[in-house]
Amino acid sequence: MTDLSHLRRDFPILRREDYGHPVVFLDSAASAQKPVPVLESMDRFYRSQYANVHRGAYKLSQEATEAYEDARRRVASFVNAGSPDEIIFTKGTTTALNGLASSWGIDHLEPGDRIVLSLMEHHANLVPWQLIAKRTGAELVYIPLTSEFELDLNALRATIDQRVKIVSLTGMSNVLGTIPPIQQISAIVHAQSEAILIVDGAQLVPHLPVDVQSFGADFLAFSAHKMLGPTGIGVLWGKPELLEEMEPWEGGGEMIATVGLYESTWAPVPQKFEAGTPPIAEAVGLAAAVHYLEEIGMEAVRSHDLELTAYALDRLSEVPDLIQYGPTDVTARGGVISFTLGDVHPHDIATILDSRGISVRAGHHCAKPLMADLCLAATARASFHVYNGREDVDALIAGLHEARSLFGLDEG
Repeated sequence: MTDLSHLRRDFPILRREDYGHPVVFLDSAASAQKPVPVLESMDRFYRSQYANVHRGAYKLSQEATEAYEDARRRVASFVNAGSPDEIIFTKGTTTALNGLASSWGIDHLEPGDRIVLSLMEHHANLVPWQLIAKRTGAELVYIPLTSEFELDLNALRATIDQRVKIVSLTGMSNVLGTIPPIQQISAIVHAQSEAILIVDGAQLVPHLPVDVQSFGADFLAFSAHKMLGPTGIGVLWGKPELLEEMEPWEGGGEMIATVGLYESTWAPVPQKFEAGTPPIAEAVGLAAAVHYLEEIGMEAVRSHDLELTAYALDRLSEVPDLIQYGPTDVTARGGVISFTLGDVHPHDIATILDSRGISVRAGHHCAKPLMADLCLAATARASFHVYNGREDVDALIAGLHEARSLFGLDEG
């Protein structure tokens, strides 16, 4: 058993009590809690080092610039990028995917082209492509799921041809926990088309080791706030030749080389894509989060997720009337478990659990097409990170039994 229980003390918010119960936080897929090193790094930066970056000749600005660029180097190392210049800081995964759609999509799509997505995508990897498809005349094509809630690779093979210009898929479903085999998908996509492969890594990067040089994707997007870092900053990694080719999706200061009255030229990558004052303190916090995860070891993070998810699935199977939506093979999934409980509405489940200090998500999880495919309006969802343990799962199970009792499910 990978024991990470000692890490819980690093998260001050978990000392809180709600309704007389210690907080059991099971909504890390939405946003993860922050350890002391992240909080302290940002506080220290604001108190003693803050200035704008890349613009000042004075010492404070130089120190802030070094901290900001050090964050880029740390993130590049974390995903094994070939160079820090392959790392672009954005506001988050959503911004990164919108940027790709409005830059690469506009320049490379025309009527008759195809954009391939899956039925389990988050809205952030659906809506931008819908908007660009309308503007370019491209067609959206969706890959279905198997009965085991995994991506149907046979359907993917049958779909990929020279009409396909973009394939954009989740690296881990925020609803099902499904982890598509990206390397295998990359082999299919690149053998059968000239399409680029984009991976929404918002759930993947915080939980598994990722090596972009062997991953097989052309672009990878992820967010700091799901990997123990702050909100307001995310990352777009791209292959350097593709980043060089792309036009910026936002104009303004910082991203220019020259500006005239009627035209401008762009700064080198990555500055070309970072218009305006960047999220400087947030980058410092992201660097601290990366360091924290590296100290744990991403293999240990993955082992912890596998063991806790297996335990949770086993315990959930003890709860009558509960249906779990996601692969039964824990090696094909992450620590995200969506479920329904008889005819009890997921919002009622979440409310009852909240009365016991247990935080879970309830709703469509920004994945309405998936919910429609599952013939569901909503599910409840528990999701884990390094600060969770078996005792949190046990608290969840006790709360679900109480929900069954309150709604009379145990009377039948």
